[in-house]
Amino acid sequence: MSEEALRPHAEDAFAEELKALSAVDDRPRPARWRLSPWAVATYLMGGTLPDGTVISPKYVGPRRIIEVAVSTLATDRALLLLGVPGTAKTWVSEHLAAAVSGDSTLLVQGTAGTPEEAIRYGWNYAQLLAHGPSRAALVPGPVMRAMSGGGIARVEELTRIPADVQDTLITILSEKTLPIPELGEEVMAVRGFNLIATANDRDRGVNDLSSALRRRFNTVVLPLPATVEDEVDIVARRVAQIGRGIELPPVPEGTEEIRRVVTVFRELRDGITADGRTKVKSPSGTLSTAEAISVVTGGLALAAHFGDGVLRPGDVAAGILGAVVRDPAADRVIWQEYLESVVRERDGWKDFYRACREVSA
Repeated sequence: MSEEALRPHAEDAFAEELKALSAVDDRPRPARWRLSPWAVATYLMGGTLPDGTVISPKYVGPRRIIEVAVSTLATDRALLLLGVPGTAKTWVSEHLAAAVSGDSTLLVQGTAGTPEEAIRYGWNYAQLLAHGPSRAALVPGPVMRAMSGGGIARVEELTRIPADVQDTLITILSEKTLPIPELGEEVMAVRGFNLIATANDRDRGVNDLSSALRRRFNTVVLPLPATVEDEVDIVARRVAQIGRGIELPPVPEGTEEIRRVVTVFRELRDGITADGRTKVKSPSGTLSTAEAISVVTGGLALAAHFGDGVLRPGDVAAGILGAVVRDPAADRVIWQEYLESVVRERDGWKDFYRACREVSA
């Protein structure tokens, strides 16, 4: 792993934890798994090993969700992680693949323009034109490579892929084979192969999965964090990790501002204040945990480079405004009403109110 990597892959960033888990893991492992299902779940949820090694939590939420996801990968059913934007679907997918097969890079990124070749295979056209269809001219895609090596393939944003391209997966997931009609051959999946897909149904550009394809998946829904404390913990951990990666100094006094950002996002997302006394209108954006992480990271950079190193309301105010006001007309009115009816009256929030007013003017 290069020390200059801005964001190392999970198997590189957490190599020591994976090594420590493997050393103490004496439970049965499915074919070609690097760890047992118990150890994979421990890697995701965190814990302390018998030798004292501390495994950091990668996912904060119900343990049962991760146990169901891991056990699914140990069967012949593919795994679909479903949830609204910002519920850590990609994060969980990457860490599951890293823990199970030691390689999280066998990835197909779903978009409206994803072609069938991205899921199946492509061709080296120089070889193809010179010598015709052959194994040497064939360029295997991530799914084919996972099938051949018994690893975990990942498909991100499955519902953004056109429906006819999605259905390319049906034969792969049901028959565990990938035909290559140009060569009269097929690639058969070896033991250990499985696939993790992520999807959400609240975003634009969604293509519903066919019933035939959906039956090939076991769907696990990742919920939004249940409590403010859980969400604050998630944001603080991820901001710290991102900050180390881009060499930002830690801001130990930032917990108060993190809690404030999370509270604002949760109240606008839920349409009601935390005490349940005041109903508020929800803006058009999702205001997810991922967006809260982005706002706090941006505020941390401001505090480090243009402030005194202490995360303050003024450092996060502009980021919150950008996250909340997606529709300049409707969302701005909602934000102003929330500022005046909720933030202005809240004890200890005067500095935050003034900072938000300044950037909203």
